[in-house]
Amino acid sequence: MSKATGREGEFGEWPLKRLMTEVVGSGHKSADDMTREQARDAFARILAGEPDPTTLGAFWLANRWKRNTPEELGAYVDVMAEESVVQHAPDCDPVDCGANYDGKGRTALLGVAAGVTAAAAGTPVVAHSGDRVPTQKQDSYKQVLDELGVETDLDPEASAAMTDEVGFGYYFQPNFNPGVTDLFGRRDEMGVRTFVNTIETLANPADAGVHLGSFYHLPYAVRIIETFQQAETADMDRVVMFQGLEGYDDIRPGSTKVAVWNAGDDDVEDFDIETPEYGMDFESEDLQVDDIAGDSTAITEAVLHGDRTDRFADAVALNAALRIYARGDADDIDAGLEAAREALDSGAAAATLEELQDF
Repeated sequence: MSKATGREGEFGEWPLKRLMTEVVGSGHKSADDMTREQARDAFARILAGEPDPTTLGAFWLANRWKRNTPEELGAYVDVMAEESVVQHAPDCDPVDCGANYDGKGRTALLGVAAGVTAAAAGTPVVAHSGDRVPTQKQDSYKQVLDELGVETDLDPEASAAMTDEVGFGYYFQPNFNPGVTDLFGRRDEMGVRTFVNTIETLANPADAGVHLGSFYHLPYAVRIIETFQQAETADMDRVVMFQGLEGYDDIRPGSTKVAVWNAGDDDVEDFDIETPEYGMDFESEDLQVDDIAGDSTAITEAVLHGDRTDRFADAVALNAALRIYARGDADDIDAGLEAAREALDSGAAAATLEELQDF
């Protein structure tokens, strides 16, 4: 177990105002990238609450304009790991699911159902999120788990125990990443996403060896993979990124790009999942719901108990298959889908959900 440590004002030579005037603040075309040292100093100061709020907002916006490099993002991840994240690993080695913390607003959240199904098939899964995180402040893993009656306000040790006992575990951001949680108010005042929205999904509170994340475009997936490579505190064996629905970790119907990197490889491999070939022969609009948390909860229970075999069941099975494949428990999506459907048809997924609710 690793614990966050405070630096008590021990910073380098790069306050945010100096970084603004000398490095990142001249505009989106003329700004320079920061060195690792500069980026580390910047985020250490941010976590310590040192910058003036106006300077902090300007710095966040300047980084948004110029776009952060993997080296900068890796430095942010390192500081977050050293100064804020309380990490507790379960005995199993789960898949780390880092969906966007600010949630979804149109389509059903299928991550809980998919994660429980994968767990029932023998693939342990960990999810982590906050509670209505800026900027969207929409429903995420926590809201669905709360509606299911699952305890979410767990310390990291209890989250690890949940993962080992059930096969599906949930880590709550305020309890494992308090420094980033303390930035909530300032992020909310920004009104737009900052790099914190990116790096909080990479916190890896369970010290997993496999990360499953989502992206809009392939270059962003490559940037996240390169961020893991640049982060000295990250020790990933495998990173799997895919085009998620609303940027979340639910596969979008149609042609979905998947990017895969294994430790030791020089290149990122990518392939396409044509979802109609796996039962998802419908459009994204067909997964829309009115009440994200409430409807997603009802769908989760119905699919896992075998009471729904419609498009939502197909989507849950395919998302579970991707988790099984990501961890290497299936050689391809087809094999993962077979394992996921067996877990649903046999009642194992329903039993796993009941174990999660009883934890």
